[in-house]
Amino acid sequence: MVEIDWPALRAAARAAMSRSYSPYSGFPVGAAALTSDGRIVTGSNVENASLGMTLCAECSLVSALYGAGAPSELTFAEPPRLLAVSVVDRDGGPLTPCGRCRQLLHEHGGPALQLETTTGVRPLSDYLPDAFGPEYL
Repeated sequence: MVEIDWPALRAAARAAMSRSYSPYSGFPVGAAALTSDGRIVTGSNVENASLGMTLCAECSLVSALYGAGAPSELTFAEPPRLLAVSVVDRDGGPLTPCGRCRQLLHEHGGPALQLETTTGVRPLSDYLPDAFGPEYL
């Protein structure tokens, strides 16, 4: 079992939130995750005038999992996984991911992924039971 430093993860999420691009809603969001290869990856929401094009902080976080900052020796035979995620609002308080983001987190962390939410730390399976995954394709 990996020990999760939740205060450090929340601090990383708060730092990411400060880089949010949210001129339309005025609702900055940050996310941080501990990965199976020991990294902390972060993301923030990026809004768009065409609201459907807006990226949630969790989307940015998953992009960071595979994008810039990934170790050069990374192979996709064993892709990194998300182990623990903290998502925060403008005040640094925890946010529970929306349904779309829960599905995205499931794909890259699985049902055992630990989420820091408004009701405490719980596995993703509590928020997305019977999730659809690649095993159904």
